[in-house]
Amino acid sequence: MRSVATILIPDNYSTVELGADLALLRLASPAKLGPSVRPVCLPRASHLFAHGTACWATGWGDVQEAVPLPLPWVLQEVELRLLGEAACQCLYSRPGPFNLTFQLLPGMLCAGYPAGRRDTCQGDSGGPLVCEDGGRWFLAGITSFGFGCGRRNRPGVFTAVAPYESWIREHVMGSEPGPVFPSQLQKPQSGPWEPREENCTFAQPELAPGSSAQLEAQLLNGWWCHCLYGRQGETVPRPGDPPHLLCPAYQEEEEAGLCWVSSRNSLQKSRPDQDPAGDSSWSLLCREEGTWFLAGYRTLSDGCLRPRAFSPMQTHGPWIRHVTQGAYLEDQLTWDWGPEGEETEKQTCPTHTEHGACGLRPKSTPAGVLWPWLTEVHVTGDRVCTGILVAPGWVLAATHCILRLGSTTVPYIEVYLGRAGVSSLPQGHQVSRSVVSIRLPRHLGLRPPLALLELNSRVEPSPSALPICLHPGGIPSGASCWVLGWKNPQDRVPVVAAVSILTPRLCHCLYPGILTPGTFCVLYSEGQEDRCEVTSAPPLLCQTEEGPWVLVGMAVRGNRELFAAIGPEATWISQTVGEAHFLHLGGSSYWSPEGSDLCPQDLAGSASSPKVTALLLLLLLAPLIPR
Repeated sequence: MRSVATILIPDNYSTVELGADLALLRLASPAKLGPSVRPVCLPRASHLFAHGTACWATGWGDVQEAVPLPLPWVLQEVELRLLGEAACQCLYSRPGPFNLTFQLLPGMLCAGYPAGRRDTCQGDSGGPLVCEDGGRWFLAGITSFGFGCGRRNRPGVFTAVAPYESWIREHVMGSEPGPVFPSQLQKPQSGPWEPREENCTFAQPELAPGSSAQLEAQLLNGWWCHCLYGRQGETVPRPGDPPHLLCPAYQEEEEAGLCWVSSRNSLQKSRPDQDPAGDSSWSLLCREEGTWFLAGYRTLSDGCLRPRAFSPMQTHGPWIRHVTQGAYLEDQLTWDWGPEGEETEKQTCPTHTEHGACGLRPKSTPAGVLWPWLTEVHVTGDRVCTGILVAPGWVLAATHCILRLGSTTVPYIEVYLGRAGVSSLPQGHQVSRSVVSIRLPRHLGLRPPLALLELNSRVEPSPSALPICLHPGGIPSGASCWVLGWKNPQDRVPVVAAVSILTPRLCHCLYPGILTPGTFCVLYSEGQEDRCEVTSAPPLLCQTEEGPWVLVGMAVRGNRELFAAIGPEATWISQTVGEAHFLHLGGSSYWSPEGSDLCPQDLAGSASSPKVTALLLLLLLAPLIPR
């Protein structure tokens, strides 16, 4: 222990956000050097640390946000990678909590990971970030500040030491001891990064010397996992039965649509739809009461971005025990296949398409209704539209909401999934993507009502982000239909309103002369008319008798009863989006308004009170409505 005689800070320091966040403390008496007390090397101003260098930060701060380090306050360590200025600024330019962004300043250094998870935290400020270079350990940075701890796109910010070489020399030369150029600092003993107690980790085996990957996850509900990836028509295992598949829900996303795959004896980057090697393998590890167990294995990767399902080790227990005669098998692993261990509602899965499952919806929770295909489409100028995920890389939205009449500029658009209003749902994780292109169908003389938004990277399936099914034939028979949106565009908590789809004859009588081809009408149930606001162009969904949900239409500008049908655009959608899920379930095709001359003269055109008019029409034209 030594008392401090003098504190020196740069003249231009004011707040941590403006940089120059470092200080020199002159000790009242020199420290006694020994095996546990040594000075660190200081980098010269010309010293360059390569981007991606693995460095170590140490401190006694919080172990995660608002969680203090418990007694006996053992020094903590974390391995972080240096980020270049451009890469770090790119991450901090993406909207974070409360849409806050940050402008990095000269003299600031970033270290961490785009996916977050590992970081310094409150109470670590002033601690060292040391990097090994040429066999010596240098003080590359000083822990300064961050936005939360371990959050996605928010790496830790450090004060770079190298730019302050002259300032350090000026104040330290002539005092005892002088600046150290260089000495050595013993490397902290490294240990595996461990996730939270209730979580699983799946790790890719080392593909080349010094390379590995590890992601934190939680196991998904058994019905969801099986119906998403299991064989069509196979019965879902009941709670307590041996599982057929294990599906991990990832805590954070991989970065920007690129991932690592193995190729013989080397590593290479690949797009999600390319797997040049096809031989990368992953293992699923779970921890119970401090002990790690191998829970599942995967020998093939059916998507580069991330593994999707694992074969459980539990079902192979008797064979492993017989062959090895010594492997330790845990008999107390329990698998929770439903909410709080309850039976699932359905023991069979909905029909699969050629591209996999679509239109699956988990049960709602008290925190909000989870609609995995509902997206918030944020357009330049604080405009928010509703959109629907129709494929892993595509969102469908109403053209009039995302493109303004008379505008010649293409807006910047971001898409969010897995949100219930301003916050993420607890049972899912938030997904954000930027839009790289807007595709419109080629309608001669008409502005098309629907637009396809191409995302910068795919959205992997999960309970909070999954494409909806499409029905090319119009309205599926026997389906229950709902308008999905939000009542308040500021809060954006998802709500639904029950509707009935009117026949073409009734629709034409309500809107004579203004009903464009490919448009149909709905009638809201009692008290449901004002549940969804219309400026965001909410979609119309139907749940089929077979179980999946299908997208039927998107609201027409400024009207809550008129919807642009999906059916007439089925060819354009399928040609543009190869992975769109079309379910051919039968039912009525899109009709043309026939029999328009049968409209009562005193009711036709009374669109100002569509509900009253529709009810009267239903009574007057009942004999003409097909049963």
